[in-house]
Formats: sequence, structure tokens, C-alpha cells
Amino acid sequence: QKALSLVSPKRSIVFDCFAQSSMASKDDDNGNLIKTTDLFVDILIQEGVKFVFGIPGEENLDFTESMRLRQDQIKLILVRHEQAAGFMAATVGRMTGQPGVCLSTLGPGATNFTTSAAFAHLGGFPSLYITGQKPIRDSKQASFQIVDVVEMMKPITKFTRSIASGNMLASTTRRALSTAVTEKPGPVHMELAEDIAAEMTSKTIFEKHVPRRPVAEAKAIRRAAEMVMAAEHPVVLIGAAANRQRAINALRKFVDETGIYWSCTQMGKGVLDERQPGFLGCCALSAKDYVHGALDYSDLIIMVGHDESEKPPVIMRPGSSRKVIHLAFTPASVDNVYSPTMEVIGDVANAVWQIHEHIRENGNKKWDQPVFKRYKEMSDVKIQEGLADNAFPMNIARVCADLRKVLPEDGILSLDNGLYKVVLARLFKAYLPNTVLLDNALATMGAGIPNALGCKFLFPDRKVVSISGDGGAQMNLPELATSVQYGLN
Repeated sequence: QKALSLVSPKRSIVFDCFAQSSMASKDDDNGNLIKTTDLFVDILIQEGVKFVFGIPGEENLDFTESMRLRQDQIKLILVRHEQAAGFMAATVGRMTGQPGVCLSTLGPGATNFTTSAAFAHLGGFPSLYITGQKPIRDSKQASFQIVDVVEMMKPITKFTRSIASGNMLASTTRRALSTAVTEKPGPVHMELAEDIAAEMTSKTIFEKHVPRRPVAEAKAIRRAAEMVMAAEHPVVLIGAAANRQRAINALRKFVDETGIYWSCTQMGKGVLDERQPGFLGCCALSAKDYVHGALDYSDLIIMVGHDESEKPPVIMRPGSSRKVIHLAFTPASVDNVYSPTMEVIGDVANAVWQIHEHIRENGNKKWDQPVFKRYKEMSDVKIQEGLADNAFPMNIARVCADLRKVLPEDGILSLDNGLYKVVLARLFKAYLPNTVLLDNALATMGAGIPNALGCKFLFPDRKVVSISGDGGAQMNLPELATSVQYGLN
């Protein structure tokens, strides 16, 4: 009851059990020491964190009390299940490019993080998972609720560490948050034991800095530009990593000025406006759609921001005469369905801009494109089927059409997982980056509602819609209570 009252948005009560902690926080003004959790929260505030999603428990009460004392700068959002907290934190990272933060206690609270951490790991969403733990110096409860959480989180995070001393908190936090945003972005984990959380430490905060991404080698840029100019019917295919790195301006200029046709993966939706005349469709399937006919016809695919964690948008057979340029921040992972001919490794936006400049300097190429135009026309006709269907139960194509009519351009559609996700990815056109949120990496059920709530906390003035099947909805249906508690529409 104390913990729930502490984080309720309508109540602010300091209990006697927190009196000593509160005094320690106030004494900070007169000395060089600060409580470890006070320092932790101050660091998160400096890093720009506005929300921490989670559930309090005995082992993290010092942390929640430190947050309460700074609730005008950072808020604890009380959820109904830790998995949902992890999804919300991952979504904040996905939308902002900066780590979202979530909090749990030890044991079962920490194990509930695993699915959402894997979701962030495969999807490339920067996030920080904070878990509590029993005192590590003098525990009187033996192995009660003890799980080796650090070892558990290793396969599904980029970095995991248990804080053994308050003096290690500042440097470890800066390292963790930096790791979370470095390509490929993803989740990091920090464990804070109950006794370490309460100890006093020095007031050290490492300054946040944003490292510049390296640009691609000049020879690789020149060779890629030559391949594009030599092609007769090239096409651009936009992947998930292009959505992360905000390559929209460079890509839009390249597509508009060259007139090249383009497609996208499910997680690449929205990087470019899908109302553009050169949009061939989304590769919602891996084969046998109209867009795959266009890709099969192409003699060069410029793969921008490919992420091997995403389900393949097209099967690329080794030995094919069609060439593939892998344009991404990290080298390609070659396998039976993806084998690029050429790799341009570095900042995606800069690489697209440089290739475009080379093409423009040598005179914009006029490619052979009537076949692409015909594929687009056939695809557009097929997609129109059912958009005005008045049948009941409702045709999903009609649902897509009506949703697109009522959602504004910056409205956000959050999809859970199921066959309907594939249909919506194919039929529902995205106009702006990260306005169609779907998971084509872990493809877990249960994420649709929490992801929508994470967006609504971030953007209270934007329209947000969540679509889930009955199974996915029931997995995190209690989070509707979170929505009501915080007045989210």
C-alpha cells in the first residue's frame, strides 16, 4: 500500500519509513556526498529522461523515493506488468532515439522484463532496464527470490552490469546509456542492490556527449554511384535502420530528383511518404506480391538500412545476375537470403547524399522504368479492392481505408502481431517516420497496447490507435487501467 500510494499520480505522501532517506537527500546541499539513488535519478534527468515505467517493490523503494523528490522533473509511471513497462521504454527509445527507462524489483519482477528486452534487442530500440536486488553485503533472506539477473540478461541486451558500489554508478550509467544508442541501438541493463542503493557516494556526473557517426569511404561511395549509373532499372529498398537514423531528408531528395522507384520493409514504413508516385509498395511478404515482381525485374537493388533481424523483405539468391548495394551503418550479415554485391558502410544519410551528388555531377541518369510503372498500377488496383466494402464482419481493407481517413498525417498506428499486421503493413500507407509501429523482428504478441501508451505519454497531443487481435490484446489488457489512471485518450 505504501509503494502504490508513493507513485500514485494523485497522491504525494512521505512515509516514516522514508524519513531517513529524505534527510540524506536534503543533506546533500551541505556536503559532497549524495545518496546513490539520488545521484542515479539526477543522472537520468541530465540525460533527458522524463518517464520511468515500472512497478515498485521493497528492493527499489530508495529509487522510487528519489524520484518522488524530483517528480517535477521525472515521473514514475505505474504499470500493471513489468513486460508492459519494458515495451513502453523500448517505444520511447524507438520514437526519440534516446533510451527509454523502465524499473522492476528483483526475481519475478526482473524476469518479466525478458520478452520486452528481447523485443528491444532485435528491433534496435535504445532502452535502459533497471532491476533491484537483495542486499549483496548482508542479506538475511538466503536465496529467497534470488535470480542471476545479470546472467539472464546477457543474451538479450547489449550491456548488463550489477553495481557493486555507489562510486561506480555514474561511470557505469554513462557507459550503459552510450552503449544503448550506439549502432545497432538496443537495450542495456543495470542491477542495483538494496544496500548499494541506500549508501552515500560522491556527487559525480559524467557529461553527456553525442559521438559523430563515421562516414563511408570515398572509394566505396564512388563505386556505388558508378553501379547506380550503370544500371538500367535500379530500385531502392528501405529497411528498418533507415527509420532509426532519420535518413528521410537525404532519401527524399534522392528519390524526388532522380525519379527512382522504391519500396520498403515493414519496419521501414514511413521513412518516405508512401503517397509518392514512385512507391511500389511495402514488402509485407517475402515473395509473390506485385512489389516482388518489380524487385525481380530490377538489375540493381539499393538496400538502405537493412537489418538482418527483420524478416527478409525479398529472397536474394546467391549467384543472381541482379546486383545489391548494402548501404548501412554496419557490415552485412551474409546468409542464404541476403548476399549483397557491394557494401557502403557508414552514416546512411551522408552516404545517400554523397551518392546522389556523384550522380548529379555526372548528369542524372534516365532509367528504363515502364515496367516499374506497370507493376505499381497493378498493385494500386489490387489494393483498392474492398476499400468500400460494406459487408459485416468488416473487411480488413475497409478498416484500413477508414483508419487512414480519420488519422491525421502525424497520427500513430500501433500494431500487435498476427496476420492482420501483414495485411495492414501492405494496405495502410504511412506518411511520416515512425507513424506505423509494428514489430517484424521478434514479432511478439502483447506489445500493441503498451507501445501505444508509450507513444501517448510522449506525444499527448497526437492521435494514437492500437490494433490487436484477441490473443495479443488479452496479454496486456490490464494496461488499459494504466491509460485510465493517467487520463490517456
